[in-house]
Amino acid sequence: QVQLVESGGGLVQPGGSLRLSCAASGRTFSGYVGWFRQAPGLEREFVATIRWTTRSTYYGDSVKGRFTIFKDNAKNTVDLQMNSLKPEDTAVYYCAHRSRLIAGLPAGERDYDYWGQGTEVTVSS
Repeated sequence: QVQLVESGGGLVQPGGSLRLSCAASGRTFSGYVGWFRQAPGLEREFVATIRWTTRSTYYGDSVKGRFTIFKDNAKNTVDLQMNSLKPEDTAVYYCAHRSRLIAGLPAGERDYDYWGQGTEVTVSS
């Protein structure tokens, strides 16, 4: 099993930046690591994913050009750099892991096997 722990959430003003981290315990990352978010009253939304070995990435439309997902080899984490934040980015952010490879990059909730507990991001002035 993989235990995932997110960190880095907090309160930030519109236009600001925040960096989230996803760390794994129990085993090392493999396959894919994704970030999703869920705002109050809304369904969970795909944000970004990265294939661990090739570093291939894929983003949701609402964050393209503003968010970057990447591996931090020194920390052995998958981080999400969020720039130009907007109030509508306010949500609980979850990281997820899928070990089995598929064609393409997984963007659906059901594509992932393990989930973290989430870290809250609030964008407000």
